[in-house]
Amino acid sequence: MRIIRTLETHPPLFRIFDRYAEEDMAVFLDSSLQNRLGRFSIVGLYPYLTLVKGERFTVNGRECGQSFESYVREYLKSHREANPTSLPIVSGAIGYFSYDYGRRKEGVGSRHEEGLPIPECVLCFYDVFLVEDHGTGMLHLIVNGKTGESGIRMEELLSQIGEIEEIEEIQEGLVSGTGPSEGPGREVPERTGAADGFRVEANFGKEAYLRAVDEVVSHIVEGDVYIMNMTQQLAVYSEKPPYEVFRALRRDNPSPFGGYFQYGDFQVISASPERFLRMKGGHVVTRPIKGTRRRGETEAEDERLKRELLGSGKDQSELLMIVDLERNDLNRVCVPGSVRVTKLFEVETYATVFHLEAEVEGKLEPGRTVMDLIEAAFPGGSITGAPKLRAMELIDELEQGRRGLYTGSMGYLTLDGDCDLNIVIRTALHRDGVYSLGVGGGITCESEREFEYEETLQKAKALLEAIREP
Repeated sequence: MRIIRTLETHPPLFRIFDRYAEEDMAVFLDSSLQNRLGRFSIVGLYPYLTLVKGERFTVNGRECGQSFESYVREYLKSHREANPTSLPIVSGAIGYFSYDYGRRKEGVGSRHEEGLPIPECVLCFYDVFLVEDHGTGMLHLIVNGKTGESGIRMEELLSQIGEIEEIEEIQEGLVSGTGPSEGPGREVPERTGAADGFRVEANFGKEAYLRAVDEVVSHIVEGDVYIMNMTQQLAVYSEKPPYEVFRALRRDNPSPFGGYFQYGDFQVISASPERFLRMKGGHVVTRPIKGTRRRGETEAEDERLKRELLGSGKDQSELLMIVDLERNDLNRVCVPGSVRVTKLFEVETYATVFHLEAEVEGKLEPGRTVMDLIEAAFPGGSITGAPKLRAMELIDELEQGRRGLYTGSMGYLTLDGDCDLNIVIRTALHRDGVYSLGVGGGITCESEREFEYEETLQKAKALLEAIREP
């Protein structure tokens, strides 16, 4: 039996998650940038159903003869239940879909060896959700009774939260109540030097990346593609624990679609600014990003760079091409005539960059499901190019390694048929002391090679600083 408790006063959810961050399969969808896009933060605990798609498809560790897609479709249909609240999720799954999953789905092979070995997809259906509403300041505790008696599990949660509140009272004056990542009883570390063993290796040298940009431009001139996303992968060697990287990242680079996934032998640390797909009651929204400028050193420089981005014909044309691709993708599964561009050329402000963004909406056709939507639109056009299939073929031909999780999606699917998924950018995958992260940008025939290369480094800045910091 489901139990829901609402707390008007409570420790911040990120401090509560400190207690659970090392538990196997604990996940945190973190809206540390609490703007109009990032209203809710969500923690998932105690999975009762774990779906893993790798070389084999397993359900709770046992190989399953069904395909991953058909199993998810059937499970969501046979276990569908209404959400009687205004919360984004009370029952359902949190997980990820890697770019390599999308590549295989589209029938695009790869010439590259696998990078850090992880499954193509992981979806965990959780017993317990903690949902923080940044609009009201309330914390909602949801226990579904799948892994134990609901009342006992709820009392355990309330006891843990009570202990955290006591620690906060004792530590008042020692720990800032406004910094978004310092856990209870932990002092803010000084930022000097670098983490032990810190070292960065890129799979693209600068000259090789510039030559690859030239090749993309040649393909554009020849008419193969109109725009293509070109990325490089960085391997960062560091002894810094992944959860400490996450805490530093969300403090210094808050984002609306970030998160931390603890998957035992690997961890995902994200500060993504980009929403891929959100569906609520059949209403679908995608919000592509195309166009980036660094933040300025002064308010005047900030304003100059923002105006430069807003007035850039090159960035506007990039965004228009991706908006057109996203419209086409949504039209495959949405009610005819319902797909429309609702926002265009909006500048969003983040800690280290400005982004140019748009929004496309539609209404899912009756009889369609969230899996139909994902299969129609995944991977996102903003991180592939247009036309999508040819762009993905060229990505494998010109990039120097598989993307893996990078430019996939992470987020939630609910048992009432909704979803909210990000684009996996500004994200590091950690395994065995190595952090893997991708950085890239859209290439058009107007691209300036040096600018494109420097933009990739700017996008890596926040993650590298979070890993480097001792």
